Amino acid sequence: MKYNPMDLSGVKTYPIAERQNKVSIGHDFASPITAGMSVADLLAALPPQLGSQALMGVIDAVVAARAKGKPVVMAMGAHVIKCGLQPVLKSLVEADVVTAFALNGAGSIHDYEISLIGETSEDVGAVLHCGTFGMAEETGRDINWALKEGVAKGLGYGEAVGRFIIGNNNPYREHSLLAVCAERDVPVTVHVALGTDIIHQHPTADGAIIGQASYTDFRIFTSVVSELGDGGVYLNVGSAVLLPEVFLKALSIAQNLGHHVDHFTTANFDMQQHYRPLQNVVKRPTSGKSRGYTITGHHEIMIPLLAAGILDRIGSTF
Repeated sequence: MKYNPMDLSGVKTYPIAERQNKVSIGHDFASPITAGMSVADLLAALPPQLGSQALMGVIDAVVAARAKGKPVVMAMGAHVIKCGLQPVLKSLVEADVVTAFALNGAGSIHDYEISLIGETSEDVGAVLHCGTFGMAEETGRDINWALKEGVAKGLGYGEAVGRFIIGNNNPYREHSLLAVCAERDVPVTVHVALGTDIIHQHPTADGAIIGQASYTDFRIFTSVVSELGDGGVYLNVGSAVLLPEVFLKALSIAQNLGHHVDHFTTANFDMQQHYRPLQNVVKRPTSGKSRGYTITGHHEIMIPLLAAGILDRIGSTF
């Protein structure tokens, strides 16, 4: 069937002055960017829309949580550690901003290797087919031993490795998040899936020990999550599956035991937004009277910017 072009002569229009718009110069534009701007000036100059609005919302929530003495929890995938952000994270610990961390197993491994040799992250493709991927002697030996010692003392995974780094006097221990947290009694929990980490390949690995250490950390993490209500903040940074699932289960336990966790803030920071963080961090837990944000960008840019904004705001009291 053949169609003729539509006749548009009868289309009705109206004056643009009658239209309601979403963006205006007076409220929604950025301010000029100038040389020598402070962090506060730069953030204030961002257009109050979309991502910048979300970032400012997270900064506001973290600053308010700190003032109220509520937890600010940062859960992180291993890439955050590999990006060399420990000095940034350390500054947030020293300013009493982040009160607890949660890592996956790979994050703890990268942190340990940095504390030992000042380097991490092997070239997997170059060594996978010759069978040496993940087989560095010291990494598996030390962490598995640290876990064995820690479990015997009733410690969780994160604290066990952090205290081992300190006790072993690792040469670059000042760059270790685990060690910093152990020194300051800041909870840092490590949540593993057996078979996902290189230390599980080593003859020194003991599944029962690894499982016990991580399960102790899960229970510690649940205690932290139970206190998020009425002003706390939970940040998921670069974990697409494991830590969002752990968070959801911990939140369910806390609610089950009578800790009504509501009126808190969550945010997911990642290079792209995935299903589980969106559902298990940003949406489902905040469906009551809480607020969830999504912020998309590279960790090596967004986390220093977040930290700078927070520290600038609390500078008068830090």
